[in-house]
Amino acid sequence: HMSVLDNIIEAPRRVLGQSKAEAIEVAEALLAKVGIADKRHVYPNQLSGGQQQRAAIARTLAMQPKVILFDEPTSALDPEMVQEVLNVIRALADEGRTMLLVTHEMNFARQVSSEVVFLHQGLVEEQGPPAQVFDNPNSARCKQFMSSNR
Repeated sequence: HMSVLDNIIEAPRRVLGQSKAEAIEVAEALLAKVGIADKRHVYPNQLSGGQQQRAAIARTLAMQPKVILFDEPTSALDPEMVQEVLNVIRALADEGRTMLLVTHEMNFARQVSSEVVFLHQGLVEEQGPPAQVFDNPNSARCKQFMSSNR
């Protein structure tokens, strides 16, 4: 029942106490940053999956978080939309943002991560720099997984 812009400005106004003008200015800049400035007056159900994800990222950024959690941000997207979302996440990584990313996009994780944690059955199986976890894992399960994902 709210446009993309209204969705983004709601929490900064209520929680951060931003004026409507300030919240709109920030929201419009964030929508431009994620590549959907032209969709600010559209309703979320009129957006593609990739556009919805990018709107959600803009909404998150509007709250000025110290850490951003991405839980499989591309898992429900059509293959054509995946790259749009990964490009936005890559740009955030390039800015030095702290992010926790749960993903099966192994090549992407290798490229943007400073630390990789491999989980198996809910437990940490392997943890370290991307080169170590991807190229020279210690655990048998991580080795098996990485060899099947090359």
